[in-house]
Amino acid sequence: MTRRLAPAVFSLLAAGSLALAGCGQAIAAEKHVRAPVAQVKSKESGLKTAVFAGGCFWGVEAVFSHVKGVKSAVSGYHGGTKRQADYKLVSSGVTDHVEAVKITYDPSQIRYDQLLRIFFSVVADPTLRNRQGPDRGAHYNAELVPLSADQRKVARAYLAQMKRSGVWDRPIVTGISAAKTFYPAEAYHQNFALKNPRHSYIMRWDAPKVAALKEFYPGVYRASFLRD
Repeated sequence: MTRRLAPAVFSLLAAGSLALAGCGQAIAAEKHVRAPVAQVKSKESGLKTAVFAGGCFWGVEAVFSHVKGVKSAVSGYHGGTKRQADYKLVSSGVTDHVEAVKITYDPSQIRYDQLLRIFFSVVADPTLRNRQGPDRGAHYNAELVPLSADQRKVARAYLAQMKRSGVWDRPIVTGISAAKTFYPAEAYHQNFALKNPRHSYIMRWDAPKVAALKEFYPGVYRASFLRD
């Protein structure tokens, strides 16, 4: 006879297995930088969505969930098929997916170009390909996925500006990916940093990103964690 695990027990087991099989363990410190103010500003209005891939989606979601004007932040998979949108498959590196976060935001409070600046300041190192922090594999590649013509224009201009800025001492390799279907990740990944603040990965890698957001951009920092 099969016994069903209580949700709390399942959550603990899932978190434990993730520590072993998914987002990696601490190996070195990440460097946060003050990315340049965008020269090309977004001109969007009304609620908009965009997708950001920047390594393990727990940290990407955590940072954007603390940004004023962000209305939703959903962890998920982008680039592959519906059948491939499974954490074990994606973590194995055999799919076409990257771990990503789809955010909905209000441009009257936070513009896309400002989100890009935050992303490259405290979330993703744009000089790394197929890895971020302690995580290795193509599914951890940093990618921008604009969902509108305005976002594509701003993203292209900002990446070009970053390459000229001299802020980074290695070549910028983060690129722009064509938008494909975004598949939300399993429920236990959503709001992961909020639900698991003492998880070793969150404490070592993602809490410092949120702290850097607060330090670098206090005007857009929201103390409370946005819940989806």
